[in-house]
Amino acid sequence: MDTIFINDFRLKLLIGIYDWERQVPQTVQFDLEIGIPGNRAAQSDAIADTIDYAKVVARLEHSLHENHFSLLEKLAEHVAQLILGEFKSPWVRVSITKLAPLKNVKRLGVTIERGEKQ
Repeated sequence: MDTIFINDFRLKLLIGIYDWERQVPQTVQFDLEIGIPGNRAAQSDAIADTIDYAKVVARLEHSLHENHFSLLEKLAEHVAQLILGEFKSPWVRVSITKLAPLKNVKRLGVTIERGEKQ
């Protein structure tokens, strides 16, 4: 299966279970691997035969600023389902990282995979 990737996509979001996390936006990094349906784009050179990563980024920015999540796991599931549903990807890997979330912790996060590799 062909994939596209979007790495080091960062947004400031309200995320977390602690009171301070619900008031202070944190920088969250997204690393995505998105399965492309079929392999026509390699032959056709047409954007219609792949997934437009600029549209993915714009859609995620919009959706994630409208929603609040307590857990990274729920945020990752939301991102995965949006990509699978709206962009018709057969498979996606979503890694989400909080940057410097705790004293003495540089990064922490979660990775999920949804769908099926073809």
